[in-house]
Amino acid sequence: MEESVQNKTGGYNKRPLWQWVALYAVIGLIVYGAIYYLFLSKNNNYSKSAQQYSSPSPSQTNLSPAVATNKEVTLVLKPVNNSVQSGEVTLIEESGQTKVIVGLTDFTKDIEQPVHIHVGKCPGVGSVKYPLTSVVNGISETLLSVTLDQLKKELPLAINLHKSKTEVSTYTACGHINIK
Repeated sequence: MEESVQNKTGGYNKRPLWQWVALYAVIGLIVYGAIYYLFLSKNNNYSKSAQQYSSPSPSQTNLSPAVATNKEVTLVLKPVNNSVQSGEVTLIEESGQTKVIVGLTDFTKDIEQPVHIHVGKCPGVGSVKYPLTSVVNGISETLLSVTLDQLKKELPLAINLHKSKTEVSTYTACGHINIK
């Protein structure tokens, strides 16, 4: 009886090679899709509210330090100290105050990164002029009690990002504020 089962199926219920290849290909695609979704897409696609503040793609990035438009200034944060962190900062004047929105392109999830407006220019910034809300998961938003015109009078200023609360002396990105 064993012989008859073996002869009919080419072995003891063994699948042909092409079925194994197809099965492993499907499993591989599922694993790749899960890895992409869990790790790669999350760093570049923030939550819906944060997407509007995310940094531009390299083709959209204007390499000038800042672009001023109608009560709004946008500047690029560039990596410093061999960091890979970069991003964009938008300063928007609203009702006599300035909203500072920071969006990073590369960050470590759930790590709080202090960010400040410093006196001076990158990379040798001076003292902290305005502390900002720390960046968490690539996003920070702070409302300052100054106008863009007041900030312009205090230039030169720069926005400086720190590696973490425990490594505050390590700067990872910096950008000049240039208000015209």
